[in-house]
Amino acid sequence: MRYFKLPDLGEGLPEAEILEWNVKEGDEVKVDQILLSVETAKAIIEVPSPQNGTIAHLFGSPGDTIHTGEPLLEFAGEIDRDSGTVVGELKQQSTAERAASEQFFIGASPSSRRYREQQISPAARALAERLEIDVNTVPQRNGRVTAQEVEQAAERAERLGPFEPLRGVRKQMARTLASAWEQVVAVTLHDDADIEHWPAGTDITLRLIEALAYASQHEPSLNAWFDGDRLARRLHPQLDLGVAVDTEQGLFVPVLRNVGERTSEDLRAGLDRLREDVRRRSIPPAEMLGATLTLSNFGMFGGRYATPTVVPPQVAILGAGRILTEAVVFEGVIQARRRLPLSLTFDHRAATGAEAAHFMQLVVQRLQK
Repeated sequence: MRYFKLPDLGEGLPEAEILEWNVKEGDEVKVDQILLSVETAKAIIEVPSPQNGTIAHLFGSPGDTIHTGEPLLEFAGEIDRDSGTVVGELKQQSTAERAASEQFFIGASPSSRRYREQQISPAARALAERLEIDVNTVPQRNGRVTAQEVEQAAERAERLGPFEPLRGVRKQMARTLASAWEQVVAVTLHDDADIEHWPAGTDITLRLIEALAYASQHEPSLNAWFDGDRLARRLHPQLDLGVAVDTEQGLFVPVLRNVGERTSEDLRAGLDRLREDVRRRSIPPAEMLGATLTLSNFGMFGGRYATPTVVPPQVAILGAGRILTEAVVFEGVIQARRRLPLSLTFDHRAATGAEAAHFMQLVVQRLQK
């Protein structure tokens, strides 16, 4: 028998969820034939066969989470002990630069096998099966799951009822935001832009994007990355804007590149393409990397102000709330005017309050122009 194990999917992704098997036990397959599709935190990936052969056994069912180096399936035949043999390429790659050369191997490295053994002890795994506890929902202690943690999880399940573990994008989103909350010294400023003069049909998202490009040009301190370990920052000469896109699967943040140098028509076309790729789950992971600042236009769903979360190494994120018509004093007269609420969260380690306030002022001025 010969095992085919989950290959390294790149981008530091340690696991994937099985979406669908395209083969069954006993099937004859050809090299590069699609065996199954899996979902990582960033993309849906089709995994091809590394060889011709007969499927002897499948490990895992749709919905199961499998880690790098764990068996996916078993081929009938003799064991090939050369675990370093190159056997194929993934259809979806982690970055554009690696798209032509990323390869995967049969077998897992000794380091990855040791890592899995350290995560959960055999006794804990057996206990979890007996108690019908999903080990993916059991908290680790010092990087390891023991029988004690499994027993505690069983007690919680009995007391509180079952919980559904997060999967795919939602699980990665939870990890990312929890990590960001621990790292960033976050401060949020709120303001409103008077947009009464905007004509009907104005592209609100596009106006926000252009305002952020303008503000980044004149106050570059927030269009930056910050390294908290080295207490160092990097100012960016161009704005690569992450635009939050909410889906049923979770939150995606594709990146619009060099927005300050692009026309309105090009930006709108690029934004539509990114959103459609996100909706179809066909967006390359490289298109969600490298944002220097983020925009969250949550107002299209509701809500006035927020405290958006800055995800390192970025320094700032702008949230735009729901447009409201309010009675305000305008040029000495009380008038009903449309107002766009804005919330700017920034990492106070990397930017001063004055710099953030100036940035917000520039955004408001551009929107009101």
